This record gives sequence, C-alpha cells and structure tokens, in this order.
Amino acid sequence: MSNQNYITEMLELKDNNVIFKENCYYKEKIKGITHKIFEGHLSYKPDFCPKCGVVFDDKFEKHGFITSNIKIPEVSGYKTILRLHKQRYLCKHCNKAFTLSSSITNYGCFISNNTKHKIAKELVKKRSEKDIALDNNVSPNTVERIMDSYYETQKLYKHHLPEVLSFDEFKSVKTADGAMSFHMCDGITGQTIDIIEDRRLDNLIKYFFYYDYKARSRVKFIIIDMYSPYVSLIKKMFPNANIIIDKFHLTQLISRSLNKTRIMIMKKHKQHHRKFKRYWKLILKSRDELDSSKWKKFTCFKHLMTAIDVVDFLINLDNELKETYWIYQDLLYAFKKNDFDLLSKTLNKQNNYISPYMKTSIKTLLEFLPYIKNTFNNNYHNGFIEGNNNFIKVIKRIAFGFRSFKRFKARIMICKGLIKIKKIANA
Repeated sequence: MSNQNYITEMLELKDNNVIFKENCYYKEKIKGITHKIFEGHLSYKPDFCPKCGVVFDDKFEKHGFITSNIKIPEVSGYKTILRLHKQRYLCKHCNKAFTLSSSITNYGCFISNNTKHKIAKELVKKRSEKDIALDNNVSPNTVERIMDSYYETQKLYKHHLPEVLSFDEFKSVKTADGAMSFHMCDGITGQTIDIIEDRRLDNLIKYFFYYDYKARSRVKFIIIDMYSPYVSLIKKMFPNANIIIDKFHLTQLISRSLNKTRIMIMKKHKQHHRKFKRYWKLILKSRDELDSSKWKKFTCFKHLMTAIDVVDFLINLDNELKETYWIYQDLLYAFKKNDFDLLSKTLNKQNNYISPYMKTSIKTLLEFLPYIKNTFNNNYHNGFIEGNNNFIKVIKRIAFGFRSFKRFKARIMICKGLIKIKKIANA
C-alpha cells in the first residue's frame, strides 16, 4: 500500500483530491498539548468560478495556497490535525480570488465532518458534553451545535396515544418555569412519550389539547402518584380513563409516616436513641418478614434476642408508636394481599392514639380510595417510569446539571434513542 493510500485509509478521508507527500507526518505542541499533524495539499481544476459562475478556462490562474488546520478524530490517543494547504485561483473574468473546497469539511469550518459524526454518535452515551468536547478537541458549544444540527426534532403523533399511560415527575433544571418537569410513558412498554418542562395543571391542560379528542378518548388507564392536579387533568382531558394509584407510592406514603413517628418518639426517649436509630429498618419491615426463630446478639441489647423481640421492645416503649405501627402493618398486609375490603375497614377504623403523621396519610388514602380500588383490580404500575426517571437523574448528574431545559430534554431523548441522527446534516 502506498503512503498516500495508507494515510487516506487511516484518516478515513474520502476526498481523492487531497495529496500527501513524503514526510507529511510529524508531531507538534499546540497550547502545550502534543498533536499529530498530517500535512496534505488540495489541488484540482475547478469547474467554474464560485464568484461569477464562469466556466473554467485559460483566464483562471493559480494564486498560491491558504492553509487550514482541520480537527480530525484522534489517532493512537493523540489530538490530530490535518494541515491542509488549499489551492487558490484568481478568476480574470471578475478579478476575484477563491479557494478550493473539500468534502472533508463544510465551507468556512475547521472541524472535519468525520469529527462531527463521531461527536454525534458519542452523544448517545451517558457522558457529559464537556468530556465529549475534550476528547474531540472542540468546545462544549460546538458539541451543542452538532447536537442541534445532526439530530432530528422530536415527532409527536397527535392522533395516537396508548391505552395505558403513566404519569410522573422529576426535578427540573434551575431555569425551568416550574421546579418539577412532567414525564409521560407508555404504561405497557415503558417507552417515554414526552417530557414537559412544567407539571403545573394549566400548562398540562394546554399541552394535552395538542392531541385530538379521539386519541385522548382511546386511553383506558392512567397510572399516577397521589399528586392531586393529575386527577383534575385526567377528568378534564381523558373521558374514558380509569385512574390507578401506583402501589409503590401507597407503601411509601405510610412508610414515611411511620418513620417520622419513630423519629419523634426517638427524640422523646433519649435513653433509647441508639436503638431507635440503629434498627429503624426492622420497624419498617413487614411483620411476616421478621425472623422469630433466630436468636442472636443485637448491638445495644444485653441479651440474645430475635428480630421480632427487638421491634416489640421498641414499639412497646410508647403507645403512640405502638398503635401507629400496628395500623401500618394492617395497611401493608392489605396492599400485599390486594384486599380492598381490609384496606377500607382499616382506614375507616377510629383510632385516636396513632401519630399525626399517620392520620394525615390515612386522610390522603381515603381521598384517593376509589382510585386505589382500581389499583387492586389491575396489575399496572409505575415501575417503568420510575426506572426512566433514574436514567434521567444519571444523565443530569454526569453532566453536573443543565442550564437549558431544551438541551436537557434533547439529551434525554438522544440517550434513550427516541430521536435519530439525520441522514444529511450540516453543522
């Protein structure tokens, strides 16, 4: 293989007009960083003058060279530059000079198209734009411009919505209108449908008016947490949809109430502070998951005990904690067994001794009781969307946050493969 073919192949250059002579490769320090430099010459007869449009003839004269330092993908871990000497011509018809162009770069650009394609592909990975910029010897702003130009815009189908939808939210960027952004997924496949900057009710109503009535009428189930504006939204915009409360959020609600109760009692019984703090997980566990047969030494206790003994010791220290604990266990059992009658009976049972935290949670559960019944009668859940939200948090954390919601959303959609690279792109 000749030197010309070898370099062309290695650098993946498709312009046959670029010629590499002997000793065209060397190393050079640029801003303190060692670069690999490949020196090439671009020369050919142009078809016409780009200034006046006259076809090439004998009134075209060579007019020296102009040198461009073009950034190309790394070679062997080194930042790499194609130092291209581009032939200039003088057109005697219009007395104007012009420089030959190459398919390696777009006109007036010093970043190769290969580099741009490489950056566009790397945007799919869970990496920060700053890291991608450093690896490709460009600025973070350049990475953003490539993202804007190389990727398609999101396509929404106003005539179609799946039969099962999942609604949730995540913490938005600081510049967003609302603190939380809205996330909508297909409740069966888990695929993200769209992300909205602001989850407030007025904004969501405006957004869903984009979808036609037939598409909204097709929706049969919508899974939500206990954010009350979602209920108002569904009743207004989805005439045939049944509301399902995600079971995880039901369990989370009562678990937090019991834990807050534990902390309150812990502060009250300071002599047992370490015990309450160390064994909080045992208190929150379902009763049937606690071991009652295995005796062992528990820290902070003098005698051999079982896990149930530890829990019973702690809850018996305070009647408020004890009553709250047992109603928590009843609710947990009802959720586990899908026993709506038991749940309803437990929620409506009068108990003046439970903590204010649990009373508030019970009041919330009673408000959503009709929708919780749908939860027990169907197997739909928000597991998919919660996983997607964790994915979003990872992207945000790796990037050390985003200033623009538009870029944040675009990056989420790219990483999840929901928007594709354009076949023809100009950055």
